[in-house]
Amino acid sequence: MRRTLGFIGGGKMATAMIKGLLHQDYPEEKIMVADPDPVRRQELSALGITVFPENPAMVAGAEAVILAVKPQKVEEALQGIEFPSGVPLLSIVAGYSTARLEKLLPGACVLRAMPNVAALVRAGITALAPGKSAREEDLAWGKEILQAFGRVVLVDEEMMNAVTAVSGSGPGFVFSFLAALTDAGVLAGLPRPLAGELALQTLLGSAKMAAESGEHPVVLREMVTSPGGTTIAGLLELEKNGFAGTIMQAVYAAKKRADELG
Repeated sequence: MRRTLGFIGGGKMATAMIKGLLHQDYPEEKIMVADPDPVRRQELSALGITVFPENPAMVAGAEAVILAVKPQKVEEALQGIEFPSGVPLLSIVAGYSTARLEKLLPGACVLRAMPNVAALVRAGITALAPGKSAREEDLAWGKEILQAFGRVVLVDEEMMNAVTAVSGSGPGFVFSFLAALTDAGVLAGLPRPLAGELALQTLLGSAKMAAESGEHPVVLREMVTSPGGTTIAGLLELEKNGFAGTIMQAVYAAKKRADELG
């Protein structure tokens, strides 16, 4: 039995989740979303779901709720809501703890998740953590919902900000690498369309090889690193410029920012 599901916030991630659910044949009439932006409401309405301009009216008719707003907007978004006791609330708000949400909404059964943007193509990975108020059936519900967008891993909430830094922010780092690899091909003399195609398929193929082989990335790297060859020459330049350290610093900075948001 599919629950009537309400989204507080209709931004990009909420839209990705809604599209994933519809792709999995979740009934349109059982999905609602509240967003203050009339343009967003019009776009969401085109998906066949029910839209609301205000959160309290939407929540009143929901059997489960997903909170999908910016951290700075949480208290404003929840203002005036009389949350039905025992209804699960799944938050995808970066850095915002279940304990804070449980104080704001005493009747809610709170779960916290961090999906990533690959949910748009149903190839994401989402970390899920229960709050103290969550029951086993709430956790099972949350996992079922999130599997519409890709893989789900259960984690302790104390790990969630680190998860945010690796898999939540990670696609931004990967896209930056893809853009740089494409630009490097252009610098080396390739037409941009060809450089882009080569870079993208190289990234896709390498990720697939890592996923299917089960080998450590260092072992896979050794497979393409011949003595005195082109790859080792390029790797030397990456290490000269602190490639590995820069990636680690980027992830650590993202984690610190998630801590600050919370």
